[in-house]
Amino acid sequence: MTLLKWAVVPLVLLSACSSSRKEGAGAEPHRLLPLSQQLALRQTWLEKRHGMLLEMMRRHGVGMWIIVNEEFHDDPLTQFVAPPLPYAGNRDIFVFVDAGADGLRRVALTGYGEEALQRFFEIPTEGRSPAEFLAELDARHQPQRIALSTGGKRGVTRSLTRDGYLFLKEALGAGAEARFVSAEPLIEEYLDTRIPEEWEHYRGMVALTDAIVKEALSSAVVVPGRTTVGDVRRWLYDKVGSLGVGTWFQPDLRVQRQGGLGTTSRGFLAVAKESVVIERGDLIHVDFGISHLGLHTDWQKMAYVLREGETDAPVGLKNALANTHALQDVLMLKASRPGRSSADVFHETMTEMGARGIQADVYSHPLGNQGHALGASIDFRSANRKEAPKPLREGSYIAIELSTTTPVPEWGGQKVAVMEEDPAYLTAEGWKFFVPRQEAFYLIR
Repeated sequence: MTLLKWAVVPLVLLSACSSSRKEGAGAEPHRLLPLSQQLALRQTWLEKRHGMLLEMMRRHGVGMWIIVNEEFHDDPLTQFVAPPLPYAGNRDIFVFVDAGADGLRRVALTGYGEEALQRFFEIPTEGRSPAEFLAELDARHQPQRIALSTGGKRGVTRSLTRDGYLFLKEALGAGAEARFVSAEPLIEEYLDTRIPEEWEHYRGMVALTDAIVKEALSSAVVVPGRTTVGDVRRWLYDKVGSLGVGTWFQPDLRVQRQGGLGTTSRGFLAVAKESVVIERGDLIHVDFGISHLGLHTDWQKMAYVLREGETDAPVGLKNALANTHALQDVLMLKASRPGRSSADVFHETMTEMGARGIQADVYSHPLGNQGHALGASIDFRSANRKEAPKPLREGSYIAIELSTTTPVPEWGGQKVAVMEEDPAYLTAEGWKFFVPRQEAFYLIR
C-alpha cells in the first residue's frame, strides 16, 4: 500500500491527508480544525488583508468603501471584509475610509458590538443611528469617491440591494449620489490578492480534493455494470458532508464510450445522466471541488474502467492524455508570466497547439474566495472580450482547466476528449501546481 502524504498538518488537517492507491482501499479519515479554530485562523488572515487595503483604495481612487449586509441576505463580501461570523442584524454596515495621514479608518455599524468586531472595527457608542454616523463620517473625511457594490459584471461586484442603495443615498445626503462609483476594480484586486499565510492551507484543500476524487474513481466506489453516475455523485455529496467541508457546485460526471455517449452541451462534452450505468471500457470524467476556510478548489480527473483481461488503458487513450499534458505545459510554463496579458497567453498557447496538430480548448479561470473567482481568466472568452485584457498577477490562484480532443485507433478513430483541471499559483517562472497533476488514468478494475 502506497500512502501519499502532504505536509499540511499543523493547522488545516490534524491527520495527514493520505489516500491509498491500493484497489478497494479508501482515503483515511480527514480531521479538520474545529470551527472555532477555523474562525480564529481566518481572523488572522483578515488582519493581513486589512493591512493591504488602504494602498488598494488609493490605487483605485476610492476615499470610502461601504459594504451593506442585509438580514438573511448576506453580501458575499462580508465574510472577507469582516470576521466570518453569522450576521443577523437588520442591516449591518462596514465602512472603510481613507483618513489621510491617520491611515485607514474602519467602522462597523451593526446591531451590537460583538467582541470579534471590536478587534477590527471602530464601534460607535449607542445612541446614534447608522444613518447619522455615516453622515458624520462623510462630513469629517469628505471622500471624493464612495465605492459601492454596484455596476459590476459579476455577482460579488453588484451585490448592493436597491433598498440598501436608497438608504445610503438618503443617509449621506444631497449630492452624495454623484460621488458613488462602482467598487468593482477594488473588489477584484482585494479578492484576487492571495496572502502567503493561505498557501499551505489551500494546498491541503487541494490534496484533500485529490484524495476524495481518487477514492470516487476507484473500485471502492465503482462496480462496473452496476454503479450509476448518480451513485457516484451521491457518494461525493456524502463524502464532503462526512468530512465537514462543503462544495460550491454540484459534482458532475461525463462518460465516453466506444460507439456512444458522445452528446455535447454548449460546445463541451455533456454531463452524463444519473441513470447511466458505468460499464467496462468506459472513460469516466469527474468535475468536483470543495469549499473550506472561505476558499474553494476546482478539480477534474479521469478514470478508465478496465475490460476483462486488460491491465492498463489502451495506448490511444494514453496518447490522448499525453496531448493534454502538452497543452498544460505550454500554457503553464511557456506562455504564462506575471504581467502578461491573459489574451496573449491564450493566443500563444493555441498557436503552439495548432502547430503541433493538437485540437485544444482552454477555459482556465481564477480560484480563491470564489470557485469562479475574480481576476484574469485564460480562455476563449477573455481573448474575445471588448475591454482590455487583464494582466496575470503574481501569486494569484487559477484553475488550469482545459482539454484536447484526439482520435483513438482502438475506438475506430472515434475522437475522445481528455479534460483536466488543476489548481495552480503564478510564480515568476509560470504557473505551478499545488499537488502533482494526473500522470496516468485512474484504473477501475
